[in-house]
Amino acid sequence: KILVLRIVTTMILATAVLTEVTQWLSTAHKTMPQSSDICLIHLLPIALLIVTATIYHALRPRNVYLVDYSCFRPSSSFRYPKATSVEHARLSPLIDDSTANFIASIHERSGMGDQTYFPPVVMHMEPYCGLDEARTEAELVVFSVIDDLLAKTCINLDAVGVLITNCSLFCPVPSIADMIVNRYKLRGDLRVMNLSGMACSASVTAVGLASNILRFMPWGSYALVVSTEIVGPCYYVGNKRSMQLTNLLFRMGGVAKLLSTSRSKARFRLGHFTRTITAASNTAYRCVYQEEDEKGNLGIALSKDLMAVAGDALTANITSTAPLVLPASELSKFWLFCMAKKVLHWRKIRPYIPNFSVAFHHFCIHVGGPAVITSVQHGLGLSDKHVEPSRMTLHRFGNQSTSSVWYELAYIEAKGRMKKGNKVWMIGFGAGYECNTVGWMCIQPSSGADGPWASCIHRYPVDVSNKV
Repeated sequence: KILVLRIVTTMILATAVLTEVTQWLSTAHKTMPQSSDICLIHLLPIALLIVTATIYHALRPRNVYLVDYSCFRPSSSFRYPKATSVEHARLSPLIDDSTANFIASIHERSGMGDQTYFPPVVMHMEPYCGLDEARTEAELVVFSVIDDLLAKTCINLDAVGVLITNCSLFCPVPSIADMIVNRYKLRGDLRVMNLSGMACSASVTAVGLASNILRFMPWGSYALVVSTEIVGPCYYVGNKRSMQLTNLLFRMGGVAKLLSTSRSKARFRLGHFTRTITAASNTAYRCVYQEEDEKGNLGIALSKDLMAVAGDALTANITSTAPLVLPASELSKFWLFCMAKKVLHWRKIRPYIPNFSVAFHHFCIHVGGPAVITSVQHGLGLSDKHVEPSRMTLHRFGNQSTSSVWYELAYIEAKGRMKKGNKVWMIGFGAGYECNTVGWMCIQPSSGADGPWASCIHRYPVDVSNKV
């Protein structure tokens, strides 16, 4: 309906402009001397240009802006040191000795510190997370980040026209989105979407979805996007190693973002959004897969093909993204190499990877683990400085799934590195298998030191080279 209204309004406006210009030209022609070289037909292109500009301005895609965002800051009582995790594994009646040794070995190479956070329900010798415990964790994370965001933006809740939530594994009835509507008494005509099953890339997907909706809503509309992963319900209590990895890497986290088509008070402008889905391949589809082990314990299994699948997904994504973001000089090198390889059949030559550091100042790479960060760094030819936010987020907070890229953005801002006009590239990987990327341009750097890094930014960066 809104699109039809915009088209009709544009046609009426264009007709009115054309009528006014035609009347003005006719009047001017009558009052001109007969010897004048200017005639009506000479001025007609000007009228057409005005009408064309009017139509373009009315129908061109609207810019979408990030007003602000807020990340979850857990209480210190949720801290879960690696030593505690290993001790629990050795004492637990559910875990055998070989699995306990595996857990200790992975922790040593995880790139994580001792300040990550877990919900209390999984800290017991025999972890149990029922519906009530999972809902309590969800309310804690979700309500905290929304309260912080509302305090930052001072927005009237009646102005929020879109609500999008994403949480892969905890899908209660009513949904998390409905839980938010009930808590904050949001308006009845709200456009509500609740995404699940998309894992770590869902936050980027939700931003793309919100931007598409906002572009067809009245100018100045707001979208609230809340991303989290509730880790209690997905805690695995068996001995299958491929399913224990999620226990060792995933930690509590969440983020709330406010998007709008109004530039007022906005801090970032949305650039490109590229989504790559490889689920048509069976290998890609099953590389991150929820299943039961032979004893009926539910968990997420990570396939040995994961890194190869992620690399293929990233390659496909950057092939689509490159024309949207790279300068002409770098883009010409990319296409010339592709053409030469095709013509000359250089099958054993690695593909040319464009220098994306000429297009972006900062990179927020999903913290899937040290191997994921290193693989993307080498694949894109990034420096250690470029991947510092990712490694430090992994060390401080662990893998927070869908919200990790926002903790990385907060790290960049806490370090004072974000400047007006800087561009940021967020790269998310998720089940399916998906690689989703989004670009932002900074309009207004953060003016405050508040955020998830406020109490510890002075200690970072730390050396994690000997721990990976």
